[in-house]
Amino acid sequence: MTSINDINFKGKKVLIRVDFNVPLDKNKQITDDSRIVESLPTIKKLIADGGKVIMMAHFGRPKQGGFEEDYSLKPIVGYVEKMLGKKVAFTQKLLFDNEVLDMINSLQDGDVMLLENIRFYPQETKGDVDFAEKIAALGDCYINDAFAASHRNHVSTCTLAHFFPNHRYFGYLMEHEVTNLQRLMRNAGRPFTSVIGGAKISSKINILESLIDKSDNILIGGGMVFTFLKAQQKTIGSSLCEDDCIEEAKRIMEKAKAKNVSLLLPVDVVIADRFANDANRKTVSADDIPSDWMGMDIGEKTSALYQDVIMKSQTILWNGPMGVFEMDNFATGTKNVALAVADATDKGAFSTIGGGDSVAAIHLFNLGERVSYVSTGGGAMLEYIEQGTLPGIDAILK
Repeated sequence: MTSINDINFKGKKVLIRVDFNVPLDKNKQITDDSRIVESLPTIKKLIADGGKVIMMAHFGRPKQGGFEEDYSLKPIVGYVEKMLGKKVAFTQKLLFDNEVLDMINSLQDGDVMLLENIRFYPQETKGDVDFAEKIAALGDCYINDAFAASHRNHVSTCTLAHFFPNHRYFGYLMEHEVTNLQRLMRNAGRPFTSVIGGAKISSKINILESLIDKSDNILIGGGMVFTFLKAQQKTIGSSLCEDDCIEEAKRIMEKAKAKNVSLLLPVDVVIADRFANDANRKTVSADDIPSDWMGMDIGEKTSALYQDVIMKSQTILWNGPMGVFEMDNFATGTKNVALAVADATDKGAFSTIGGGDSVAAIHLFNLGERVSYVSTGGGAMLEYIEQGTLPGIDAILK
């Protein structure tokens, strides 16, 4: 595949799919700019070449079809301008409006434009070919640099690429993600340890199934622990549990055993008498949680056990926190795992962090620089691991 490093985009209208779907607070201020920051190298390369940069992005999940103020990209524009150090042309008018077309036609070499939320069009999420053809007519080439959206078979991440058979490329962010994920899946050093946490087992069944075929160890944390424990007929008190997934949990444990994969569950847990940071708390054995108490974090013995496994690993995948890490009193397990992943990486392991909560945790503990690779797309990363590719990747490569 041709890298954008090998192309000069001077004078070309470049349709580039970026991921500006970033969290905003109630004042419409960006609270995590990592996806924007990761997009900047590609955009700056295009500007430096003298390309005419036409950015497409989505924000949230608008429902109506057509413009919705709450989902406008307008709050993003000023921030992107500040990061690029130059004006970004933008209008809230929708595609193919004369004002938008005039703005595109008046772009000079090195200019940048951001189109309004691409999901304001129902055709986008349907992968509509006619819609894609109309957008394709606006540009000379296409770049996908939105890994976090590339598991969607949408117009801007997939269909559009087919109209540029000789002029479609990955941006730097996509190239980085694909290179690291290929290393994780195809050239992983052993032992390979997967650390999987989060609230619900239902959202992780497919990835757990897939990882049993790839991992030597699977360490389980978060709320999903208690569905596994209940499947072992242990007392879990009022802890989160998905009763309709108990049979799935049993099947996953049986499959891991049959494949000689070490699937570890907590041996002790930090429990609370209510879901609050200032709740009464204590550490108990994982198989004997009192009826009115709920599990909130892995315990000290479990942390030590998990840290030992992680430190002996050559490849580490981490997706999902070990407990309710947003609350200080229940963040210790997640912090201990994060530190172990960083320490193992310092010793030469290859570590991958993916998923919003895991990424937030690694940054909360200021460990982002001490791991090998932090993915910008949790859902996309997990789907890549399950499927071995993504629609947005295939659209460029095939």
